[in-house]
Amino acid sequence: MQQQLRDHIEKVISLTDEEFTFVSRHFSVQKFKKHQFIIQKGAIAPCFYFIASGLLKLVYTDDYEKEHVVSFAMEDWWESDFYAFFTQSEVMMSLECLEDSEVLCFTFDDYKKLCSGLQKMEHFFLQKANFGFIGSQRRIISWMTSNSKERYEQFLKQYPTLTQRVPKSLIASYLGVSRETLSRLSS
Repeated sequence: MQQQLRDHIEKVISLTDEEFTFVSRHFSVQKFKKHQFIIQKGAIAPCFYFIASGLLKLVYTDDYEKEHVVSFAMEDWWESDFYAFFTQSEVMMSLECLEDSEVLCFTFDDYKKLCSGLQKMEHFFLQKANFGFIGSQRRIISWMTSNSKERYEQFLKQYPTLTQRVPKSLIASYLGVSRETLSRLSS
């Protein structure tokens, strides 16, 4: 798992063995079962998670108890309630395992130590954040300009393996359509 993390980081920055030892000391390994929550709405100060194996969903539950899938996170992805993490405030979204999962995680204090102790890591996280913002903007634009069929086709193109790993009801929630609409789109 440590090598997987190193390989992932080194797609952006290079690390010496000593630097990676410093980085790896700030992570802890956690294992979760399918349907187990990693973070739940109302908790304080979540961690930042690197998914080593498994599949997670980030969900916002509205005032009417309707769940809205914000994102899916699979191997080599990062996930958290970023607002809560960076502001150290109450979690607004829940992170649940769709499969048995192993994650590497670090706290906000670890994040600060990583960035101040190794400027390369600050660059790494900045690049990851930038690509995350780009992905979010593209999704927002898709919602504003595409019909449900186009959004489904974009989803299939962007995440071709998720249809085998995620129930259609969750894909429908992610796309903002009903399960029945998704069935029509996928047939």
